[in-house]
Amino acid sequence: MTKNSDIINWESVFSYSKTFQENKPTKWAFIEEFFVRDFYEQLYETYPKKDDSKTIKSGDELSGRKLATGGGTNWFYESTDDTNAHRKWWTNGLESYAPHEDYVEDPSFSESWNKLYRYLFSDELISNFQKFSGVPINKPKAFRFLLLTTGGYQLPHVHNIGPASLVFLLYFNKNWKKGDPGGTYITPDDTESNMIFEPYNLDNSVMIFQDGPNAGHGVRQITKDVERRALTITLDQYSPEKGWNDSRPKKVLREI
Repeated sequence: MTKNSDIINWESVFSYSKTFQENKPTKWAFIEEFFVRDFYEQLYETYPKKDDSKTIKSGDELSGRKLATGGGTNWFYESTDDTNAHRKWWTNGLESYAPHEDYVEDPSFSESWNKLYRYLFSDELISNFQKFSGVPINKPKAFRFLLLTTGGYQLPHVHNIGPASLVFLLYFNKNWKKGDPGGTYITPDDTESNMIFEPYNLDNSVMIFQDGPNAGHGVRQITKDVERRALTITLDQYSPEKGWNDSRPKKVLREI
């Protein structure tokens, strides 16, 4: 079940399985030491850096997915009433209407990032998160890097994707001060004032929730001169006959 124990700290993950499945009004859990520490350090050291001179500031997210790819310093920047964030994608990676059948290498990223991306397509990872969550996921659906800087935020919102979507917000930030904004909080609706929980440690931690009608989430505005580095992964259910188990309208807010 845990052959690749040098990637994810499965003992820590499964210790929160009961908490995840029993939490209400939506299933969620905050897990510290998510990756095996040595592997996390490799990811941390090779997280893509940002060069403002290469930032893509025009166009929509679709154009961003084409231009802000790979492990370089080019990021897509979006600033609207709803969000202020930088995003980056895997070259020829996920975010398609149909899932990839197998891992697509991106040599512009480090071997550690390729190892993680490759692991998403393994039966082991899918099986373990099925057992952890009780949710019938079977394919990776999304993989994107998310960077917030001074002024960055995401207004609270609800996707209500469907019954089989797990969203992961993984954090790569050391010495994050407890109480500072930056972690993706959980709220039962689309209001910040009803916040249930906000991550306080953004060093090798993850926020996992099952999207649904009560899976509101957002990020309070960052006011300090910092970078909040994160990665979002979505695991979902797919069938060749019906496609993704996804009932969202075509335009939705993204995780940051």
